[in-house]
Amino acid sequence: MPIKSSAAKTPAPTPTRDSERVSWRIKLLYGAPNFAGAALVIPILINMPKFYADVVLVPLGYLAIAIALARSLDAMSDPIVGWLSDRTRTRLGRRRPYLIVGPPLCGIAFYAMMSPPSRMTGIASAWWFGVTFILYFLFHTIYVLPHYALGPELTLDYHERSSLFGVRESFTILGTIVAAAAPGVLMRVMHWNEREVYHVLGIAFALMLTTLYWLLAWGVRERPDFAARKTNPLVPGVRRALRNRPFRILLASYVVGSITGAIPATLLPFFNAYVIEPKNPALWLSIELLGYFGVGFLCLPLWVAAAKRFGKRNTWLASFLMGVTGGAAMYFLGKGDTTFLLVLISWAGASLGAGLFLGPSMQADVIDYDEFYTGRRSEGQYTAFWSILPKFVAIPSAAVPIAVLAGIGYVPNAAQTPEVIFAIKAIFALAPAFCGALSFLIAWRYPINEKIHRAILEGIELHAQGRPANDPLNGKLVAAPNARGVDEATGWFLDYFSPNELRRFLKEGAQAPVRDVSLAAGSAIVVSVAAAFLAIERMGGATTDPGTIGSLSVVAAGFALAIFLFHMLRLGAARELAAGAIPPAAVRAHLDDAH
Repeated sequence: MPIKSSAAKTPAPTPTRDSERVSWRIKLLYGAPNFAGAALVIPILINMPKFYADVVLVPLGYLAIAIALARSLDAMSDPIVGWLSDRTRTRLGRRRPYLIVGPPLCGIAFYAMMSPPSRMTGIASAWWFGVTFILYFLFHTIYVLPHYALGPELTLDYHERSSLFGVRESFTILGTIVAAAAPGVLMRVMHWNEREVYHVLGIAFALMLTTLYWLLAWGVRERPDFAARKTNPLVPGVRRALRNRPFRILLASYVVGSITGAIPATLLPFFNAYVIEPKNPALWLSIELLGYFGVGFLCLPLWVAAAKRFGKRNTWLASFLMGVTGGAAMYFLGKGDTTFLLVLISWAGASLGAGLFLGPSMQADVIDYDEFYTGRRSEGQYTAFWSILPKFVAIPSAAVPIAVLAGIGYVPNAAQTPEVIFAIKAIFALAPAFCGALSFLIAWRYPINEKIHRAILEGIELHAQGRPANDPLNGKLVAAPNARGVDEATGWFLDYFSPNELRRFLKEGAQAPVRDVSLAAGSAIVVSVAAAFLAIERMGGATTDPGTIGSLSVVAAGFALAIFLFHMLRLGAARELAAGAIPPAAVRAHLDDAH
């Protein structure tokens, strides 16, 4: 029987523009940690692959394997941390304990990665890089997902969110500029070598990360009414997120763009050194990065204003065009084209700020739409889901390009063959432009604007009173979560299964769910084990380069393992359903209610 709403329940007050404003103090405390976070990420993504390849002398194939393995494990930790963050109940709140514990641990791992022992080379250095890389991203996940999950609850206002995330991403760009310029500047001014520079930066950035996150944990309080609400079970929450059409569109666009997401950062040092061939590659790399991120920082306030004037979606689409055209044009550059590269990088960089703040701002609106249907807040779970799929698809873009270069004859610190030059140009310039164009076409369908978002919030208020409300996207009348064909607990339980699995349960009998889940889990673990064995076989001995196939095998093994774990979390529910926990009539009612 459905649960009826309580007449005594007090609806949440209607949010207004004034009540949802965020002070500049809170915006700065919330955004400032991204300065340090970006300062750590840039050396890892841009400097470390080439540093370990050319200075520490790690074979490129093993470097690719280490990157693929670390990012696969990192992606699997995201949903766990997001789910735990939503469910954490402490005196400090849901998010703040993670903001205190994670940063110092991450800082230690970062320092270790930036300071490999000077006597260590070859395979031993590959192990050092792999272990520190894994630990860095594990500890990074512990604090960054709760940090990002905190943002959507700080304000419910459509435009104030753009301002909040615009401030946060301004710090991201500033931190990126400092981190990008620092190595070249320190080498030139202090006359330090690369090992000395990265050792000092490792200490400085690690201390800065811890300090800024502790200031955030001390100075920003969480929204108590959100923390008091019920949380989603992990697997059903994933299924309900996938039924959220705006989220599917947003996620699909982001995933497609992420397929080549790590290529520009990974290959820019190679493109700069071996295609453009400036006299001082390290200095010019810093100048190019300064141009990209500096113009991005200067243009970010303009994008925030454009989003307020033209809407988030239209502004986002405009930014795609700049990034795609600037990136594709770099393919036609060659030796000595330093000025042209700087101009094109700056043109593409002008679009950077829009993508940085509009993504999380639009995602926050999507989370509100989820609450309209579920009556629950799931910032951590959505943030994790937003992270895990793009991370998996981005793993090949971090690992495969350098494996491809190794496979076609890349030689460190030497003139490259025409085949290697062509590969660097094509992968660096054309592949990201192609994926960016596809992302643009997907993003075109995103439906939430300011008017629709206001209707979503009004619908949430009606549901809090136990009254039905129209879905502003399709006009369908939707009952309050506690007034539907099945009670909430039953509905969440049945969302362990897809509609097709539930239909097979009704048609074929009680054991169908156990069979379906077991088959899916078994297939996934077989693929994972097979891919892992292939990766091990490709690695061979200490002198064998594992190549592209080895890197892709690691990615496939990690992704299949994540799928296996997802299905194993469903097995207990399948057994309960087979044992008769839910009558068939309730299953039919649930299928009728599913949106």
